[in-house]
Amino acid sequence: MASDLLRLSAQHVWVDYDAEADVLYMSFRRPQRATRTVELDEDTLVRKDGQTVVGVTILNASTRGPGGIVRRAPRTKHRRRTGCVR
Repeated sequence: MASDLLRLSAQHVWVDYDAEADVLYMSFRRPQRATRTVELDEDTLVRKDGQTVVGVTILNASTRGPGGIVRRAPRTKHRRRTGCVR
């Protein structure tokens, strides 16, 4: 499964972070379409369409790794952040 992630040829990565749920969503194609989900560990889910990885979901994102994958922002009216990385 990790080798699938290393071979990604996505030109765009859509990133959504839900601060209230502390979940980071990364999608490698739009619309997000997955035929199955594979659990890598208790906090990492890989979404696949057939054999192609179409996204990754990271639970408890602010606590993953040293300093977390994302930093929790102060609570605001808008809790969801979305962006596209090229």
